[in-house]
Amino acid sequence: MRTFHANWFYVSVVTTGVVGLWGLVLALMKKIPGQAFSVARAIAIGAMLIQIGAGAILWQQGFRPANGFHVFYGLVIAFTLAFVYIYRAQMARRPALAYGLVLLFVMGLGLRACLLYTSPSPRDCGPDLVCRLLLEKGGGGGGG
Repeated sequence: MRTFHANWFYVSVVTTGVVGLWGLVLALMKKIPGQAFSVARAIAIGAMLIQIGAGAILWQQGFRPANGFHVFYGLVIAFTLAFVYIYRAQMARRPALAYGLVLLFVMGLGLRACLLYTSPSPRDCGPDLVCRLLLEKGGGGGGG
């Protein structure tokens, strides 16, 4: 699962970035997005939700990232997508611009989470500085 989460990052960030840019281009050209954009938007959001789900499974299995902010950014992405769902009616007025900006924001959060994921913590040792299995009883994740 760790390998899937690490590799799926690229899929989720690239899809949100490409579809986000596509939305901004459509908005700047003042074009109404078609069905293809709606499908691509759903795929990009779904890819990011799969990434968050994989991270939640890893957390449940006892794996903790080297830096606790990695989890924080994952939660911010989840809340952002929840608010997108809540405000979807308002976003329908200018969908290309709204979803383009949201997806680029989510892409940025994903990139930031990745940068924190790969930063070592002073508590880590051995060859695996990226993600460690929580060994101490009742301890929390996060870095120094």
